[in-house]
Order: sequence, then structure tokens, then C-alpha cells
Amino acid sequence: MSLAQLQTVGAASEALAAQGYLADRQLALAVRLAVALEQPLLLEGEAGVGKTEVARALAAAARARLIRLQCHEGIDLHHAVYDWDYSRQLLALRAAEGGVDEGELFARRFLLRRPLLEALEADPERPVVLLIDEIDRADDEFEAFLLEFLSDFAVTIPELGTVTARRRPIVVLTSNRTRELHDALKRRCLYHWIDYPTPERERAIVQARLPGVPEAIAARVVDAVAKLREQGDLYKLPGVGETIVWAQALLALGEDADLLETLGAALKVHEDLQRVLERGVLEGV
Repeated sequence: MSLAQLQTVGAASEALAAQGYLADRQLALAVRLAVALEQPLLLEGEAGVGKTEVARALAAAARARLIRLQCHEGIDLHHAVYDWDYSRQLLALRAAEGGVDEGELFARRFLLRRPLLEALEADPERPVVLLIDEIDRADDEFEAFLLEFLSDFAVTIPELGTVTARRRPIVVLTSNRTRELHDALKRRCLYHWIDYPTPERERAIVQARLPGVPEAIAARVVDAVAKLREQGDLYKLPGVGETIVWAQALLALGEDADLLETLGAALKVHEDLQRVLERGVLEGV
């Protein structure tokens, strides 16, 4: 399927489902609009609800190139846009015994393209899905730059000039909401909050991601995860990814595997494990 075929919400839903991502109507609608309007899509939600997977599934469904920028504290233009290959520049300078002017030192052959520049200069014949993952981990300065980038889809490299996208990428931004993003950035994006799926949808997700998994295992794990999410004082609630891994663990051990023995597939904080065990949260599951 190509981007041109994502003409309806149903087509978007089917395209994602074909890649193992079962989206509800509102998420499929947001994806459809992001493609149609060529507008960035900001996905927020708790860690593990499948935000990053939306971009991966969309890229696979549309036969697009996926370019990912993983944000982190201290990220800057050298990590996100471009840098210069200083070691090669130095070698060139030594080889020419100093007889190289500045223009030659900052030629394109010495340019290191980072994800954002890669997205701008990608082959226009093939669509690109640009995933800007966990934007909430970046600082205010980078968010301000990103605001300008998403407005013009262009960057200026002082030594080379302005580079403008030959074809606008489909941009998906994700945030775990560890901090609030600025309103100016949100205004440039379509917005969708991804919540934990209903038990029925989560069972369907497990069965889609683990073909052939017995219904008993899928139901048992989903019921257990639902009980864990009801505990309001856990440091880290299990996401859909943990549900799938837990089902894989039970599948590997057999249908009679003990949930408590494999609880580490779902909970990753020692204090959370202790609370659940002491309270008997999973008794009878």
C-alpha cells in the first residue's frame, strides 16, 4: 500500500493492522489526517502504549523509509541535523600540506548527515516517515529549533546555505509527558493521546503480535495486566509491550506457567514487585 491509498480512516486502520498494529478509530483518523494534511502528528501517552510503533507501522504500510531521531537531554544540532567529519578534514589538510582553503574543507564530502538532514535530503521518489521520539526528553532550546524546522522543513548550514525538503516527510513526534511541551510546538501538530487499550483490544493485540498464542494465555495475561494497572501507587505500570513479553514468557513455559514466577516480564521496579506480591494482587488470575 502507498500513501496515496490511505484515503479513508478505514484504509489507514487496515494498513496499520496489516503490520500488526491495531489502532482504534480515533488514532486511525489522526494518522489519516497527518498524511492528508502533511502536518506533524504529536502522540502522547504513558510509556509502553505503542506510540513509537505507530510510526514504524505507518512506514512499513506505506513502504516509506523510516528515519528516527531519538531525543535525549542535551541533544543539539550536531546530534540532530549535521556535523563535520573533523578527522577527515584534518587528513585532507595534512595531505594538502595546508594548501586547502576553507571552502574545500567544508565541502559536502565532509558533511555528516544526522536524522533531520537525512529526512530533508531523502529521495523524493520514496516517502519518508520521520520519527522524533520522546521529544519531552529534549531541552527548551532544541524544542525551539524544532519549531522552526517543522514550520519550513528547511535548515541553514552556514558553510553550505539553506537545505529545503524536496518532499515533506510525514512527521510523528512522541512524548511520555515527563514535561509539558510548549504550546507553540503543539499548535503546529495534530494531537492524539494514546491510552491503555481495553482488555478486548489488548487481547487482540497479543494475538496479532503472537500468532497462534492460545486464547487462555492471552486472556490470562491481559487480566493480570489489568489488575496491575489498577494499583495506583506503582512506579511503572506495564505497557502493551510488557503484556506481549509476558505472554511470550508464559507461552515458552507452557499454559500452566506461574504468573508470579514470570512477573519480572511485566514489572521492572523492585518496589513494585514487592507491593504486588505482598498484596496478593494476582491471586486467582
